[in-house]
Amino acid sequence: MVHVTETCDPDAPAGLITDIATTTPTRDTQALPGIHGRLRHRRLLPGQHPVDGGYVSIALLDRSARDHRVQLIGPAKASGAGQHKEQTRFTRDDFTIDFDRRQVICPNGRTSRTWLEAPAMAPCTVARFHPSQCNPCPGRPTCTRGNSARTVHFLPRHLHELQARNRNDQQDRQWKQLYATRSGVEGAICELVNGHQARRSRYHGLRKTHVQHILTGIAINIERLASRAPLHPYSPRQPTAFQAYLDTRSLSWECWWRQGK
Repeated sequence: MVHVTETCDPDAPAGLITDIATTTPTRDTQALPGIHGRLRHRRLLPGQHPVDGGYVSIALLDRSARDHRVQLIGPAKASGAGQHKEQTRFTRDDFTIDFDRRQVICPNGRTSRTWLEAPAMAPCTVARFHPSQCNPCPGRPTCTRGNSARTVHFLPRHLHELQARNRNDQQDRQWKQLYATRSGVEGAICELVNGHQARRSRYHGLRKTHVQHILTGIAINIERLASRAPLHPYSPRQPTAFQAYLDTRSLSWECWWRQGK
């Protein structure tokens, strides 16, 4: 199986396709570093790279800026997906995180008892409240389930602040206008998938499938370049002296392909 990925060059004319596919088990977040590596090798790295939500993680936002000086433009996932879906429960964003004092304050003003950093498992910090704080709390039904106390997971400080900035930027009108430029990439992928059936291979094996995708991408690029208006309109060259001599005597040109038609 082959998965079409977001590997169009956003800075190329008409959203030209520069790379096409990965195997299905490869996640988008796993494919992105390789995409940036290939674009860097071709000297096509953009300063800003609009991508869809599948390619956005806070770690990749930080890594792309640090390793390639590329700003990823894409929607970060909301924290507490289950609580956001219910719309009646406290999410992580409802808690105030004080990194200097190493504590978290809940919406009802209670302060966490435990602050645990676990870099060995993942770049994650865990703040825990004590059951004596949560059991008598009137807001418990909108905060946590069961008999356990509330636990809040969040990223280290520099990643947490990067995540907060990304989410705030998504509400900005200028950010939305910038992200709208991704429509050209989406159009190229839609044409590749729906117009040329790129999700299905005519051949056996990844190598042959890759060749098929490369040829299809070249054909799309040629078609898009051909449809663009030329910068300098074509004008046929002036007839030679011999051709003018033939015209004055109503004689046909032997070299008809030189008529500029």
